[in-house]
Amino acid sequence: MIHVLKRCFTLGCLTLLLSTLLYLGLFAGMGMPIAVALPAGNAITDGSALLRYALPIDNSAVRELQANLEDIASQLRSSKRWGAVSRDVNKASQILSDRGTELLASVPEEHKPAATATLAALKTQMTDLQALVETKDKEQVAQKRTEVLNLVGDLEAAMVKKPPSEVPAEYRHLPQLQGRATIDITTNKGSLTVVVDGYSAPVTAGNFVDLVQRGFYNGLAFTRAEESYVLQIGDPPGAAAGFIDPTTQQYRSIPLEILVQGDPTPTYGITLEDAGRYLAQPVLPFSAYGAVALARPSDDPNGGSSQFFFFLFEPELTPAGLNLLDGRYAVFGYVVAGKEVLEKLRAGDTIESAQVVQGTENLVLPAIS
Repeated sequence: MIHVLKRCFTLGCLTLLLSTLLYLGLFAGMGMPIAVALPAGNAITDGSALLRYALPIDNSAVRELQANLEDIASQLRSSKRWGAVSRDVNKASQILSDRGTELLASVPEEHKPAATATLAALKTQMTDLQALVETKDKEQVAQKRTEVLNLVGDLEAAMVKKPPSEVPAEYRHLPQLQGRATIDITTNKGSLTVVVDGYSAPVTAGNFVDLVQRGFYNGLAFTRAEESYVLQIGDPPGAAAGFIDPTTQQYRSIPLEILVQGDPTPTYGITLEDAGRYLAQPVLPFSAYGAVALARPSDDPNGGSSQFFFFLFEPELTPAGLNLLDGRYAVFGYVVAGKEVLEKLRAGDTIESAQVVQGTENLVLPAIS
């Protein structure tokens, strides 16, 4: 039915379709609604950019620097926009030249030496980027832009002083990720890299990293693959639909956890719709191909455990912005490398291994009583 809906309805019918689906309560798989979205304005569709913007920092200079560099991607889509590319690069270069003190002002003292070195590297790389723009080589400019933005991300990460908030007491018995972690996943169709964000989803990301550390996903098969929609995995052998903690012999339930833009702490245990926050925008939205989110039963916001899914975003079918997934399911990371592998995976394919390659020190496990 999903494929029929995708191909038979135009955007002009989506509002009526959305109302009908919500009324009938049509769901597919474990807590996943049919892929329908309302049209919205331009949204950020790059997972790496979303992760940079999600960092809990307050430094206008670095955000302006990042925005100018992020904008280059849209300009490069047209070979006639080199003037706009050049302006973006020059603005970014000017920020690096004139506002260095401001860029470093938000960095804690213990991180200042590394941040100062990053800033120096940024200035060098920016000079290289300016030279490449003169050649009008789109491929080389795009590659250098990525390298520069990676350095900007390093500078922004150095500004983070501490986790922005504490997890509510009722969830402190669960693993927490106080920061970020990078996971390399090897499948039978190729490898990909995921960055999970404990700043925005400390419990959801902490649960995932803990399960990766336990080797839980090694050898598991993808149970659901819907083209241009989702790719789901994490259902272990046996009757249980999630992780059974060997210490307690209990199903580990993970609460729905969504940080809204402008909020100091995540919202727990309730969808944004049920909370009456219909226009609230999650810090980690479903607007990027390769968004990683926790699956859950459709009738239980706190019923997620080990099953998760990759969102296979396709603009024509699921326009970026307000949609049926934002606010109802918790994104906790994005695929940052190997996105092409997601296109190859089908139900029955397997994760051969998953390994945390960076950020293990950010995982905080609950004390065993």
